[in-house]
Amino acid sequence: MPHRLVSPRTVSSHELDAMVHVLDGADILIHRFDGTITHWSIGCENMYGWAREEAIGEKVHELLATQFPEPVENIRDQLKSRGSWQGETTHRHKSGHDIHVASRYVLVNLPDGDLAVIETNSDVSALKRSQEVVKSREAHLSSILDTVPDAMVVIDDKGVVLSFSKAAEKLFGMSSEQICGRNVSNLMPNPYRDAHDGYIDHYLDTGEKRIIGYGRVVTGQRADGSQFPMELHVGEATANGERIFTGFVRDLTSRYKIEEDLRQSQKMEAVGQLTGGIAHDFNNLLTVISGNLEMIEDKLPPGNLREILGEAQAAAADGAVLTAQLLAFGRRQPLNPKRADLGQLVSGFSDLLRRTLGEDIRLSTVIDGSGLNVLVDSSQLQNAILNIALNARDAMPKGGSLTTTISRVHLDADYAKMYPELRSGNFVLVTMTDTGSGMTEEVKKHAIEPFFTTKEVGSGTGLGLSMVYGFVKQSGGHLQLYSEVGRGTAVRIYLPAINGVKPQEPAPDHGSDDNQLPQGDEVVLVVEDDARVRRVAVARLASMGYKVREAENGHRALDLLKENPDVALLFTDIVMPGGMTGDELAKEVRILRPDIAVLFTSGYSEPGLAGNDTVPGAQWLRKPYTAKELALRVRELLDAK
Repeated sequence: MPHRLVSPRTVSSHELDAMVHVLDGADILIHRFDGTITHWSIGCENMYGWAREEAIGEKVHELLATQFPEPVENIRDQLKSRGSWQGETTHRHKSGHDIHVASRYVLVNLPDGDLAVIETNSDVSALKRSQEVVKSREAHLSSILDTVPDAMVVIDDKGVVLSFSKAAEKLFGMSSEQICGRNVSNLMPNPYRDAHDGYIDHYLDTGEKRIIGYGRVVTGQRADGSQFPMELHVGEATANGERIFTGFVRDLTSRYKIEEDLRQSQKMEAVGQLTGGIAHDFNNLLTVISGNLEMIEDKLPPGNLREILGEAQAAAADGAVLTAQLLAFGRRQPLNPKRADLGQLVSGFSDLLRRTLGEDIRLSTVIDGSGLNVLVDSSQLQNAILNIALNARDAMPKGGSLTTTISRVHLDADYAKMYPELRSGNFVLVTMTDTGSGMTEEVKKHAIEPFFTTKEVGSGTGLGLSMVYGFVKQSGGHLQLYSEVGRGTAVRIYLPAINGVKPQEPAPDHGSDDNQLPQGDEVVLVVEDDARVRRVAVARLASMGYKVREAENGHRALDLLKENPDVALLFTDIVMPGGMTGDELAKEVRILRPDIAVLFTSGYSEPGLAGNDTVPGAQWLRKPYTAKELALRVRELLDAK
């Protein structure tokens, strides 16, 4: 509402005296336009400590050391144009402390033609202090809510979202503006969405607490439609006579993944102990059977009986092979580890693999660097490589390629945190990548279990990868599978490197060398569907000075790219769910931003999967990568722009 103009009234000294006399207990003072005090009430004496005799004749703004919220010239102009002014000022008490006051000035004309100002003041110091305390507490609470990893959502008794924390925005993939004012059921999939309002109504009607006050595992839904398990704690309060409910949400995705990995590890350990024990006992039985068959064979004349006996002996030999595989899985096979250079070992084994796989399979071996020494049973490692190669051949019935890469790597503490069984340190990595049919998530989950096979009955025992797993574990190493339907499989064997050999790319667990890494301040968009791997990449890049945006799939990455036109580099995984692979994303990005740098990463060892042919200038970084490798590759791409 606009200010209403008031023309100054003419008042006599008698009228001013009478007004101050009537309102003597109020905080009222009168001064001429030049600031000379003419009237000073008892209320002012009490408020400022100056007696009337001390104040009269003094310049008001000098006596009270007035601090105005705007230049005093502006206030005088408003008094002349509007006839009044009001605002908050700060005055000085006689004792020296400040007083915050709400002031109102009214301009009047004196009979002698001079101007005077009637000033009323109200002490708001206590209110000011209360406001500052509230602001401080709000800032403190806001800091806590922005820092705490749990998401917070506040709703009213109708289910409408009133508040949405920063952690909630990140967890659900939507801003506070997008959800506040809408029903909280938009954060849930069905059937929870349709039933949610009924939960609140039921509680308000009956008082039965189905969620209030304790944790409950439910399913949440992000803005992109993806679902995730979450732990929900709900509290209740009353604000302005209205009930509100505060929910704290914790994402359980990583915890479930770690628990699943641990359960799988425990299951494999139990099955390994069982199968190893059975195989050991069964080996004893086969020893008796084959020994007796040999003795009988020596006493039989040539003929049909000797041929039948020979078939029985062959069957016993096949049984011995099976038990050897079971012993390998159960980590009970006798090993004879010796120092070996894996580069030379695998290269010398290539001719046998080539003859075994046939002409339809293109076999290539890449040896990356030197000093690839480990302590290993060479014959058992060759058996493991042969088993992997045979699985790859069966996955490529119409032909394809199998690439074996041997390199020396350092797995740092960040990488080890993502896998419960993995320890950090120096390893020699043997990666075998095929271009076959790949595995579904369900098949990959059971791939190393004994007797699990996708082949037809009679075509395989299901012990190949089980034997490899057991051998690697017994050798102190680690086995990983990367696979995607239609794109192939990569089997990675990590074997501990022999101490005393300096790694090519050292990446110590401590952070003392981080300051020596190439730094930058550009914006990098990280796209990775595995939340744990994404967190590591984001943290590493942020520690190097880069501004990082992150996305869990290609579609979200495209949205972020449109919102952040200053993105200088796309760092994306190649194989991701959600209908868009990393190379497909890179092509879309190059259409929108032809100048953007592209860095691919993958658990596969075949560089051709990175789509370099269709994304000019893109580079490729194989997982696991060290912080130094990442820093150098990112800086190289950005400096080349």
